[in-house]
Amino acid sequence: MGVVYDFAANAIRRIYDARISGPPVLDAEQLFPDAARFIAAWPELRLEALQLAERLQSVPRFHELMASQAEISANDGRDWRMFVLKAYGAEIRKNLTVCPQLAALLATTPDVLSASLSFLGPHKHIPCHRGPFRGVLRFQLGLSVPLDLAGRPAAVLRLDDQEHRIGNGDALLWDDTFPHEVWNRSDEVRIALLLDVRRRGMPFDMAVLSRLLIRAIGTTVRWTAQG
Repeated sequence: MGVVYDFAANAIRRIYDARISGPPVLDAEQLFPDAARFIAAWPELRLEALQLAERLQSVPRFHELMASQAEISANDGRDWRMFVLKAYGAEIRKNLTVCPQLAALLATTPDVLSASLSFLGPHKHIPCHRGPFRGVLRFQLGLSVPLDLAGRPAAVLRLDDQEHRIGNGDALLWDDTFPHEVWNRSDEVRIALLLDVRRRGMPFDMAVLSRLLIRAIGTTVRWTAQG
């Protein structure tokens, strides 16, 4: 399955790379104006995430949700757990009930296609990789981010050879089709909200292709959840 995933991801990426360009970090105010609502609510979202963290062993590791991601999730024996509330438009209702504040925000933000709480274990390293689909953008909001000895966020996102430290209440809108990797250089779990947001302003043919891909992936998610 990993070979099939890689082949499909590379094919899709080539199509989008030929038609859409842009920097790795983008202007949230312009491309995802609802970002401000999530940032304003971060203390409440943090509390929901911390309550969930109290039973963290019940949250699946990323490769348990997607076996094709084992190379970046199960690479070093350290935990990377993902609590998925929405995936390409398909709602995971039992998970939405656990986080009512976040669920309410998602219900009024149609541009958000996927939403997860990411729990990155102590000293976990996510190796360099690229997302497959330039039709969506990644929004990341720090909810519970440990600090290093210098008082900086200890979790580091290296995106297109530039380091970003997204602390508590800080956010970044970025294109995950650029090469990126992540370290949690601390003894604590780092918690972040990850949203996949519909990319605005694409050429018409790319917008149509994106809608078809999103619908197909969302249908697959629904079938899997029902099964």
